[in-house]
Amino acid sequence: MAERGQQPPAKRLCCRSGYSPSCRSGQRVGAACGSNSGGMPGGSGKTQSPESLLDIAARRVAEKWPFQRVEERFERIPEPVQRRIVYWSFPRSEREICMYSSFNIAAVGEESAGTGEGNGSGGSGGAGVDETRLPFRRGIALLESGCVDNVLQVGFHLSGTVMEPATQSEPEAICNVAISFDRCKITSVTCSCGNKDIFYCAHVVALSLYRIRKPDQVKLHLPISETLFQMNRDQLQKFVQYLITVHHTEVLPTAQKLADEILSQNSEINQVHGAPDPTAGASIDDENCWHLDEEQVQEQVKLFLSQGGYHGSGKQLNLLFAKVREMLKMRDSNGARMLTLITEQFMADPRLSLWRQQGTAMNDKHRLLWDELGALWMCIVLNPHCKPEQKAGWLRQLRKWNSVDVCPWEDGNHGNELPNLTNALPQGVNGNQEPPSRPHRTVFTRAIEACDLDWQDSHLQHIISSDLCTNYCYHDDTENSLFDSHGWPLWHEHVPTACARVDALRSHGYPREALRLAIAIVSTLRRQQQKQLELFRVQKKELLHRGITSITNLEGWVGHPLDPIGTLFSCLMEACRVEDDSCSGFPDFAECIGQAKSADFQHHHVHKFLEEGESYLTLAVEIALIGLGQQRIMPEGLYTQEKVCRNEEQLISKLQEIELDDTLVKIFRKQAVFLLEAGPYSGLGEIVHRESVPMHTFAKYLFTSLLPHDAELAYKIALRAMRLLVLESTAPTADMSRSHHIASVVPNRYPRWFTLSHIESQQCELASTMLTAAKGDVRRLETVLESIQKNIHSSSHIFKLAQDAFKIATLMDSLPDITLLKVSLELGLQVMRMTLSTLNWRRREMVRWLVTCATEVGVYALDSIMQSWFTLFTPTEATSIVATTVMSNSTIVRLHLDCHQQEKLASSARTLALQCAMKDPQNCALSALTLCEKDHIAFETAYQIVLDAATTGMSYTQLFTIARYMEHRGYPMRAYKLATLAMTHLNLSYNQDTHPAINDVLWACALSHSLGKNELAAVIPLVVKSVKCATVLSDILRRCTLTTPGLVGLHGRRNSGKLMSLDKAPLRQLLDATIGAYINTTHSRLTHISPRHYSEFIEFLSKARETFLMAHDGHIQFTQFIDNLKQIYKGKKKLMMLVRERFG
Repeated sequence: MAERGQQPPAKRLCCRSGYSPSCRSGQRVGAACGSNSGGMPGGSGKTQSPESLLDIAARRVAEKWPFQRVEERFERIPEPVQRRIVYWSFPRSEREICMYSSFNIAAVGEESAGTGEGNGSGGSGGAGVDETRLPFRRGIALLESGCVDNVLQVGFHLSGTVMEPATQSEPEAICNVAISFDRCKITSVTCSCGNKDIFYCAHVVALSLYRIRKPDQVKLHLPISETLFQMNRDQLQKFVQYLITVHHTEVLPTAQKLADEILSQNSEINQVHGAPDPTAGASIDDENCWHLDEEQVQEQVKLFLSQGGYHGSGKQLNLLFAKVREMLKMRDSNGARMLTLITEQFMADPRLSLWRQQGTAMNDKHRLLWDELGALWMCIVLNPHCKPEQKAGWLRQLRKWNSVDVCPWEDGNHGNELPNLTNALPQGVNGNQEPPSRPHRTVFTRAIEACDLDWQDSHLQHIISSDLCTNYCYHDDTENSLFDSHGWPLWHEHVPTACARVDALRSHGYPREALRLAIAIVSTLRRQQQKQLELFRVQKKELLHRGITSITNLEGWVGHPLDPIGTLFSCLMEACRVEDDSCSGFPDFAECIGQAKSADFQHHHVHKFLEEGESYLTLAVEIALIGLGQQRIMPEGLYTQEKVCRNEEQLISKLQEIELDDTLVKIFRKQAVFLLEAGPYSGLGEIVHRESVPMHTFAKYLFTSLLPHDAELAYKIALRAMRLLVLESTAPTADMSRSHHIASVVPNRYPRWFTLSHIESQQCELASTMLTAAKGDVRRLETVLESIQKNIHSSSHIFKLAQDAFKIATLMDSLPDITLLKVSLELGLQVMRMTLSTLNWRRREMVRWLVTCATEVGVYALDSIMQSWFTLFTPTEATSIVATTVMSNSTIVRLHLDCHQQEKLASSARTLALQCAMKDPQNCALSALTLCEKDHIAFETAYQIVLDAATTGMSYTQLFTIARYMEHRGYPMRAYKLATLAMTHLNLSYNQDTHPAINDVLWACALSHSLGKNELAAVIPLVVKSVKCATVLSDILRRCTLTTPGLVGLHGRRNSGKLMSLDKAPLRQLLDATIGAYINTTHSRLTHISPRHYSEFIEFLSKARETFLMAHDGHIQFTQFIDNLKQIYKGKKKLMMLVRERFG
């Protein structure tokens, strides 16, 4: 609470009736009465006297009449009567004090409030703060520790001092508190603590509770104007002079100013009859409401919005919304006032314009806040007892906000063409309503439309006002009959609108009326459901024959902005929730609620409109199932689609808190049968529209709930729900003959199902749940497998299901379930086929897992996947992963194979390897050779495949790799052959002295050199042709001159030949090529050489000289080479100078 500045003066002017300013005090009637008459009626003993008529009358007057009206109504008011009215005018309930000093106070009665049982958070500190630091709790602590003193009540004004105890950081402080009140409501507060917050500070709480709990200790006086009337002139002068003397520094300038104006006959102050009195209570024109600091509300909301969802600001705003609901439930007019202030700040949020300009959507946190804002305004305008002028004022304000360009749309970034509240789509199939063309609907549109609604309908009044309906006329063939066959009332209205009425009744503190209307709505929907089933049974044959379906509800009830199903469910659950304080504050509602010690849900059969065996709990569960099972279209836009999923999961979460008994199981069975048989009225009908919201999440809940009681029905529901028609290429066509069918108003939006990935994951969860439940049941597993293969279109989700089935089948505490293992394998095979021709980053993981799964199934499964590898794997996967794993020792040990089985499996692996090598020799040849090592014929076949592919389809890198493998396996001549083939594909330019193939070239030359002169002579021309890099050639040349060719020949024979001569072939050819490469490289480098590379170039020439000198005339050649450089590049003086210094 912002307690700052001085308390404003009272608005009304006080003057005794029948007296002019010149009247003498002796002309008034005055009665002597003790100054302290604030005690409660009766004594403090064990027995209490009956309350006096004076107190009864004074209390009623104090609650309803402004004191000015009392003064005007009666010419003379005895002082004892005035005192009792003043006494009873202070609030008597601590509940309101708690509400105005803490966030989120929930249904706390006077007793619990008195002991500090509030659970809210006060101030901007928000939720999560230490409860002992909440203003209400702190106020109680200050009161109970005796910190309240000097309490004085003068008329309708209460003052006192509250001592704030010293802390480690702050010294002791005395706070001066002043409170004005009227008709049992605090109308203004001030406190010298200077605390700025929305709610009352702890000092105001302490003083208020002191007055409530200890009224007999409060010194009570009449309003100061009454005291002044009793004084004569001398007494008045003495009073004023003493007052000025005591406070001369503060009031002297004001006193002199007032004196001057009073002495001036023409002054404004002399034109007014009477004088203001801040202690005299309210005037007739004053609004009677609790004090609410509007400026602080606006500042706090602005602060929270500016934080952009950080620091718990979203939670703080939700707490403010909860406070509005709390005020509405207490029927406090500040609820609408506070919501108006909040809305103004929301509309002034600068990010609205920014988001609109950038075309970006607001985040989910802000969307939820705006949704709550719109829902609260619906509750406000549907207040059943609001005045017409109030509703008119709200409508003007809502239209003003609605017309602002940046006002958020109801469905996020998309407008919709759905019917409005008062011109809604009929619920029956015979409705014929064309949705009108209209602009985007904003978050305020529904509240604006709700302003056209009223509560004057006689049947509606009859429903909410009485539990008895005796006069009725029931006609079974009348669709809109007001009563059912039992004579119980029905309410036919657009379902979200009707539920909005229920929410409004609950929000405004009419829980019993809300319950009556909710029961009437549920009865209507159940009757309508039965009618729909009967109608579909008549049309079923035709619809199924044509394969056509229709949507009868363009607005889904789950995910709807008004949350109709959630409203009905909450209303009915409140009626069966057993809590100690469940009806505190609303005793008239207690008979509808049981009383118990702990929170629980029980069947209560109190209401007269329930059939035998029914209760509020069964109605709540049934309406939730009806809403969740409704066939409804997927709305447009990411936000609205996410909201559908979120609301469905929230409602199911609430249902899961309820423990099912036999009665509830019957409800589940009844609704499950309807869902399966209701055709277009059910999301689980035989044929649903392609755009229908999938039922996977709901069906999973139904499946798990029904499974222990009716497994057959549970599986029917789950299997029916597995479909995902939006991904089907041949989805059912829409019935174009009916104007309200989905196809006529909703375009084909796929792939604009923004929540499709979430929906597919829920479909996968449903399938996994069925697989788990079907373990050990061959028939069920086959049915579930067939459904998965038919309906799930995502390879990643099928793979997850395969993994889940594998885990379930191979639990450590039991023997493997071979049927479930086969299901897992089948799913894995399907994944392999689905991803064979597409890129998938998990492909290798999938292949490895499939081999593991096949291993668990048995040797025949491994043999099968190798026989049909070309439909499952790429050649690389088949050889490098599948066949290699099958041939590993770990697989043989795991399967306990005998020699015959091992050989059969190895034969299949070799056959696979050769087939893969034929299809993809580049990537599979080496693996094929490795797998065929132990079979000579297969190995020779693989080698021949490599040779055949070497000239065309294989790169030098692959050939060098296989050649090295051959050498490693003891086939040097085959290695040599492959190396020469690789050399024909290679080309190293002069500047590629770091090429990765250099090591392969050196290895090939070393291999040739070790085999003999002939092999070396054959490979050197290939090297000369392929390699143009001087440094590589010189390295090969030196290696060839170090040892004799064939020094370690074949079969380990040592050659005794001499070193090869550089003057003869083949080394002469290599030497000439090397010298030529140095010359060419030198000229190439000099073309674009820079000074920073000069030293590097000189070193390069030094290496070239070493090669030149290997020839018999090398010195002469090098000298000529250097001379040529000097002549050709004489312009590069610095470089040539360095050349002369090094080479002469």
